[in-house]
Amino acid sequence: MMKYPEELKREALNLAAQPGMKVAQVERDLGITPGLLYKWRQRYRVDENNEALKPSAERKADAEIRRLKRELSIAREERDILKKAIQVFSQDRER
Repeated sequence: MMKYPEELKREALNLAAQPGMKVAQVERDLGITPGLLYKWRQRYRVDENNEALKPSAERKADAEIRRLKRELSIAREERDILKKAIQVFSQDRER
């Protein structure tokens, strides 16, 4: 997989955002793989203040969902451990 510099991604996204500019033409002009600009649009946005690439809102939401799923998985594991511990301790009391 080819790694493209951030500067090229920024330039491509800015060019494609211009009125009347076709994505396929931008890809041909810059020599990037067809369809790649659509992926970059999903992943990034160009910050108007400093022209830096930032994760898109969709990308941020996906990252938050992954983080919450990991957190939920840990909480479930902890709950299951506590349930087992309660069973063990309640068995010891009955004896």
